[in-house]
Amino acid sequence: MTENFPDIPISGNDEQYNVAIGCICNQYRVKLYRMALKVVKSPQTAGDIVQNVFLKLWEYRTQLSAIHNIEAWLYRVTKNELIDFLRKTAADNKLKHKLWEAMHAATSDTEEQVDGKYCRLIIDQAVNLLPPQRKLIYTLNRDKGLNYQQIADKLAISKHTVKNHLSLALRSIQQFVSGSMGLILLYLFR
Repeated sequence: MTENFPDIPISGNDEQYNVAIGCICNQYRVKLYRMALKVVKSPQTAGDIVQNVFLKLWEYRTQLSAIHNIEAWLYRVTKNELIDFLRKTAADNKLKHKLWEAMHAATSDTEEQVDGKYCRLIIDQAVNLLPPQRKLIYTLNRDKGLNYQQIADKLAISKHTVKNHLSLALRSIQQFVSGSMGLILLYLFR
């Protein structure tokens, strides 16, 4: 058969192949396992790789007589299996990394949107607590973009009154928001 096992005749009989491969497995299993374990650092994975090597040996059983150095052949097949495993692992890690980045980006955007909506909700609550005219002046300035003079003309009041109402509105909103800051911080850093 080979220089390592010249006394085992191979004639195409599965029983003889089983005997030959059994002898080869017994002689090289531990050596191949140690080789694989050094690379993959996982006993389970190393065992799987060695099992794949012996599966390939079984698939080549009809050509065993053509293999002149079974030990070199086994080490070469093991090396190829390890390279395939490392390539697959590297590709999986790249994919996992890209998925993680995509998930993180999507989550961050969603959290920022929720945080912005929550802050806007608190400000809206503060605005709703303002007296009617102060609320109207604040809304015309902040939401509609009107300046002091435009608001004064629209409401038939003085520019100074608009300025005072807006100043008081901002102070009230600021006090309400700072009172709610504990809730905001609790929400943001949950």
